[in-house]
Amino acid sequence: MRNAFAKEVTRLASADERVVLLSGDIGNNLFEGVKKVGSRHFLNCGIAEANMIGVAAGMAMSGLRPIVYTIAPFTTTRCFEQIRVDLCYHEAPVIIVGTGAGLSYAELGPTHHSLEDLAILRTLPNMTVFAPCDIGEMVGCMRAALAHDGPSYIRIGKKGEPDIHPGEVDLVIGKAIEVQEGHDVALLVSGTIMPVALAVSAILKEQGLSVAVTSFPTVKPLDTDYLEQTASGFRLLVTIEEHGRIGGLGGAVSEWRAGIRNAPPVLLCGTRDEFLHVIGDQDYARSLYMLSADKIAATILEKLG
Repeated sequence: MRNAFAKEVTRLASADERVVLLSGDIGNNLFEGVKKVGSRHFLNCGIAEANMIGVAAGMAMSGLRPIVYTIAPFTTTRCFEQIRVDLCYHEAPVIIVGTGAGLSYAELGPTHHSLEDLAILRTLPNMTVFAPCDIGEMVGCMRAALAHDGPSYIRIGKKGEPDIHPGEVDLVIGKAIEVQEGHDVALLVSGTIMPVALAVSAILKEQGLSVAVTSFPTVKPLDTDYLEQTASGFRLLVTIEEHGRIGGLGGAVSEWRAGIRNAPPVLLCGTRDEFLHVIGDQDYARSLYMLSADKIAATILEKLG
């Protein structure tokens, strides 16, 4: 997904002279294409992420369209105040991109885990929050964010995530995308954990359940129209995300459900409210957090009784 992001930024910079990519001293070789478009389209701001947000805000309010890029926790939690005051308060059209979504950097420990980013950025007025599941959705998010007149955050993966959609996605901000139809259980999914969700669906199908799978590339604003139109027909709604159970997609769906009568129960599948103090790869970390396909399926079957 990172390589596809670099390719898309190069295309956007070639088509729009306002586009400038700001990097937090990461991916310099990755963005050779952007540099070839013109030196004014790339700026390495160094390991000074809060300052980088301020620079981007100034650029945006001067008519440019900055895209800020670095590892997800360093472009969100490290500079939350700057995002809140410099970007959201001024409605500055800056695209913040966090690479290494969720547990992608699991082997580097909790400093590099990104399990709170969706939650904290959802709380900010004027902020749009994206979590694409594959390259097609990522490209759609980038184009939608560039056309949007306000700040946006996009979390992307780095592990060669497989394509879920057959091609480019005509993404609309605030609209979910149906991946698979079903009528017993609805899996509501955000981000690069989608392949795990599809594996969960296959396990549940073996148990005789009809499973719908829906991607939520936009976590804020949430597609409440989709939820209201479809929720009543399911026995169980299950949110699946590589993020904490507090405040992410699961939190957003729970907030929606609190105001709806006769809605089915919601099961939140995300990481526990704790730091992971052991080191391993992404699959190992997912398993410890009960986010492997077999463990999610077992949790759902237990919930259904």
